Amino acid sequence: MNNISSEVLKTDLLIIGGGTAGCLAAVRARELNPELDVLILEKAHIARSGCLAAGMNAINAYINPGETPESFVKYVRADAMGLVREDLVLSMAERLNEVVQRVESWGLPIEKDKDGNYISRGRWNIKINGESLKPIIANKVIEYGARVINRVLVTNLLLDDGKVVGVMGFGVRTGIFYVVQAKAVIICTGGAAGIYKPNNDGSSHHKIWYSPFNTGAGYAMGIRAGAEMTSLEMRFIALRTKDVIAPTGTLALGFGASQINSRGERFMAARYGHMGAEGAPTPLRVYGPTQEMKEGRGPVFMDTTHLKEEDIYELKKSYLNMYPELVLSWAANNFNPGSEPIEIQGTEPYLVGGHTQSGYWIDKNRQTTIEGLYAAGDVAGGAPYKFVSGCWAEGFIAAEHAVEYVAGCNDIQEESNNTVVDMEMKRVYRPIENKDGVKAEEMEERLQKIMDEYAGGVSKYYEMNESELLLALNKINHLRSQVKYLIAEDYHQLMNCHEVIDRIDIAAVLIKHLLYRKETRWPAYQSRVDFPNLNDREWLKFVNSRLVDNEIEIIERPYRKLVSGDRYVP
Repeated sequence: MNNISSEVLKTDLLIIGGGTAGCLAAVRARELNPELDVLILEKAHIARSGCLAAGMNAINAYINPGETPESFVKYVRADAMGLVREDLVLSMAERLNEVVQRVESWGLPIEKDKDGNYISRGRWNIKINGESLKPIIANKVIEYGARVINRVLVTNLLLDDGKVVGVMGFGVRTGIFYVVQAKAVIICTGGAAGIYKPNNDGSSHHKIWYSPFNTGAGYAMGIRAGAEMTSLEMRFIALRTKDVIAPTGTLALGFGASQINSRGERFMAARYGHMGAEGAPTPLRVYGPTQEMKEGRGPVFMDTTHLKEEDIYELKKSYLNMYPELVLSWAANNFNPGSEPIEIQGTEPYLVGGHTQSGYWIDKNRQTTIEGLYAAGDVAGGAPYKFVSGCWAEGFIAAEHAVEYVAGCNDIQEESNNTVVDMEMKRVYRPIENKDGVKAEEMEERLQKIMDEYAGGVSKYYEMNESELLLALNKINHLRSQVKYLIAEDYHQLMNCHEVIDRIDIAAVLIKHLLYRKETRWPAYQSRVDFPNLNDREWLKFVNSRLVDNEIEIIERPYRKLVSGDRYVP
């Protein structure tokens, strides 16, 4: 520990995570107050960090002509099986078009027709050429004068009398221990991958849907600080092309491909119901094919055999904007999607507040239950169907209110709590100090095996029951007691150690959420075989949690309807 150097920094507004939400928050804050010192701490490098590092081919949350923010809320409410924070979804929807047009003005290519109108791809989607999406918004951060320190992993929050006053972390290449004092903090670290065993293993274990480097640090530091979390039991499971894990929405929305089983049957409407103009709610879209495989009618495919040669050319172009590996795989295997359907499967579960609603419990201003701490993007709970543009909108909203909050703050105190800082330094560098023990990848494998087999992983068709979950909790709590034996030979391995520690802490809270909700609200995402039905009478409410005296306390919060109209009816 004696050879570890440390650095104390001060800033007005600290943003943890330089993904799309973090970049938009930084730009908006500097725009509102050019004198404000804004600092981003990013684990990777903001030019190509976060889950959109490789680009995107569509904006999936946009209010197209004929729609309104209120109609968007109704759709999201139905897609989330009737339970959603309507205030958050509405305030986000009201800003979607504004932020999309702003990013377009920075250089994002959005496809248009001959009259100059955006080309839609489904009810809420527009087409973009988004391979350079991340560099475009990262460049704006620098242009607006925000400071950025790349390659820093934030490990925990600094609190003073229930208020956030900064963070602690370390440089993943230099090993420098950072104490950053701030008047306000916005967490934009994204969701959590790697909690469950992935479909692909061995050398391909990082070939997954969500960014494998989004490991839930933002969730974990909030949990440990006592922030209230919501809806972790609403996991996200993506329906993707087999092995390569490329998006299927491009096939369904952009090219009219339907799901078929091995018998050639279009099974969704016949067996899994609720097929409106937009098809089945998102959870059912993965539940349906999973059941087909479980009951012996797999494999399952997206039927692209109706596509003409020119359609296939456009399909490949579309994937090159966000998932070029699929096109390369087709070429390497001499595969023609016009002659054969494309095999699909569900991924392992993730916690992603932008697709579902797992994350911090926040108010309309995106402030968490910890004063001065805001959350935006995938780490923020309550508002599913954010995707790219919703994360931008939340970045704007959080920044606007954080700037206002900072204006009312006193100057930063000179000293941090030395006892807290010393304890965190010891915790952070313990794996370096350990001479014998367990490597991060070994503990990661154990975590993923437990979650897969006992907490509704892909090998169990995403199903779970109380006995299995109780066993999972017991095993995870034992695993948590073993993290003190983690070892690291360098700072990269030290980062890996803290990534698995964070995921283990999150897994314990996730299991408690899965245990508490005694219904099946979201099939596949949360399939309780001992409580197989949706039960609005008893469970139309939010399951929240917080850590109190190192125990996970469950809190129920009521659902409040804001927008009139029909609710989801199974």
